[in-house]
Amino acid sequence: MTALTAKPDIDVMKQINRQFVTGVTVVTAMDGETPRGLAVNAFSSISLDPATVMVCVQRTSSTHDCLFRADHLAINILSTEQLDVVGTFASKAEDKFSAVEWESGPFGSPLLAKSSAQMEVEIRERLQASTHTVFICRVVHAVAAEHPPMVYSAGKFFDGGALAPLG
Repeated sequence: MTALTAKPDIDVMKQINRQFVTGVTVVTAMDGETPRGLAVNAFSSISLDPATVMVCVQRTSSTHDCLFRADHLAINILSTEQLDVVGTFASKAEDKFSAVEWESGPFGSPLLAKSSAQMEVEIRERLQASTHTVFICRVVHAVAAEHPPMVYSAGKFFDGGALAPLG
């Protein structure tokens, strides 16, 4: 392997990122009385004790400013039953919640029905990283369901519950 000595081509970076299998999440928050949200695949657990997670959101997203102002947000890990939901929240639709079943979490953040898991988190840090904001969050409410998770790889969605073990 050769060391990188120049800026990598964006198309090569997209191709590389498609090789990584990731979960599918929708991050939501309230903007006054209006629920807002977007599909996010840059989510990760940081620590189990205390329960700490992170999400990365592009600053040009129409939902970014709402999330940046929020004290709490929700991370909904989508299930295989929510392919229509990921399409809605990946879009630029004005009212993404009109056809989605949801309820307010204990801290007011929108929790999407039929998700594999739901977390409501308190935002602890907002780090600026180039084109994105990295939200470091403490989990304050969490629920796991029996719905198999959706996963994403190479531009396609898959049933994360039907993965076959290797070896």
